[in-house]
Amino acid sequence: MSSTSAASTASQGALPAYDTPLGITNPPIDELLERTSSKYALVIYSAKRARQINDYYNQLGDGILEYVGPLVEPGLQEKPLSIALREIHADLLEHTEGE
Repeated sequence: MSSTSAASTASQGALPAYDTPLGITNPPIDELLERTSSKYALVIYSAKRARQINDYYNQLGDGILEYVGPLVEPGLQEKPLSIALREIHADLLEHTEGE
């Protein structure tokens, strides 16, 4: 069996060796853009919410609860920006332009 046929056999029957990527690909960017007026508004909106989530985690050790934590169940070691994008996709946040 040649190396070419072995590679094609392995690729036909094998499943992908990686997990489905999360973050900017899940939820899809097109669906996120439907919830804002522009891609720039989406960037600002998600960055502000990610900062709030990050500040929430940082304040937990101090016993101060000034910020609201994640509104969706965060995955293990999920980044604040990914959490913010999932919240936006689930329509859990209200946003007005210019704030």
